[in-house]
Amino acid sequence: MNYYNYFTEVEDHFRRARDSGMYMMSPLDWALVEAWKDGGVPLEAVLKGIDRAFAKFHAKPRRVSTVNSVAYCTQEVMAAAKNAARTRSFPHQQVRPGLEPSRLVRFFRERAGRLRELASDGAQGEVFEQTAATLEGLAEQAETSGLGDLEDLERRLTVLEDRVVGVALGSLSEEQMLSARRDLDAQLAPYRRKLGAVQLSMLEQRHTRRTCLEAIGLPRLSLFFVE
Repeated sequence: MNYYNYFTEVEDHFRRARDSGMYMMSPLDWALVEAWKDGGVPLEAVLKGIDRAFAKFHAKPRRVSTVNSVAYCTQEVMAAAKNAARTRSFPHQQVRPGLEPSRLVRFFRERAGRLRELASDGAQGEVFEQTAATLEGLAEQAETSGLGDLEDLERRLTVLEDRVVGVALGSLSEEQMLSARRDLDAQLAPYRRKLGAVQLSMLEQRHTRRTCLEAIGLPRLSLFFVE
């Protein structure tokens, strides 16, 4: 898995295929691409699926002038992924070195600082403090001895984020959760027939995660968000 450009490659490729000026992925797009990445869909399968979806879009009469979401390409992406699994036509993607230690140190310390700002009394504060301490330890490790396998590091960060989200969900009001659900349903409405039950479930989980983190003002902990 290429932990540095999976998202940006998909976004850039979709923008080029769309061929209609600037385009930035929506929260729904990010959640869907994250679901593909976590589900082991090869990047090459995603790019090939995008190309096939747009080829079909341009080959038939249509009522809309452009495609406004990566979700439009879902069926072709999944078909390309299944074909790849059958034929092994895509090479295994290796994790590449490339994140400078200074960037990782800054990333971990910024996240740790934000968690400490948000920490309060009770279980939530305790988890935030523990997570901040872990991130500070990772910053020190990145600064001195290095972090080794970045794929394993990403797994560890996912576990940390899961803990933070788990306790933070309890702080969201019923109205916040209802608003998030309405927003997701509105975004999904044009694409529900293209998404399977498993993908819909994964999108709902990721949208809830994003809503929760945004509500408490915490940036993502994943390496995908290292600047």
